[in-house]
Amino acid sequence: MRLLAVVIAALACAGLAAPALAQSEEDVMEQIENLHGMSVEFGEAFAQMQDAFLFDDPTSIAELGLYPLEVAANGEVYDIFEAQDLVDNFDSLLTEETLAALAGQDYADLIVTSEGVGWGDGVLWMTLACLDDSCAEAQWGISRINN
Repeated sequence: MRLLAVVIAALACAGLAAPALAQSEEDVMEQIENLHGMSVEFGEAFAQMQDAFLFDDPTSIAELGLYPLEVAANGEVYDIFEAQDLVDNFDSLLTEETLAALAGQDYADLIVTSEGVGWGDGVLWMTLACLDDSCAEAQWGISRINN
């Protein structure tokens, strides 16, 4: 009986020591700023993506692509070379499950790593891309889609 109490106490302490998985929008914005910078611009790209899903507008999503863009779909990886290619093949390149995950994305649930920002548990990744050699100008864009 005493051993059981010790085990329960140890598990309770371990549970308290575990990192919290919940984060706020402010936490995510701070992580983006610390790892990449341009968190305000990321917020603008996030809003553009939300509007695109709200209004069923693949063109606005395609405008955020960093081309060539890789899309994993139908058991293959496709190289998308320009925005119009993504628009023309949108329905076959993005599954309904992927679209639902992206449309339901909460800012606080984004994945932030040194590689970029993941949406929908990693079905879409955005990175900060340099627009010139010195990286004085940069923009957020979609770097990969994984169905």
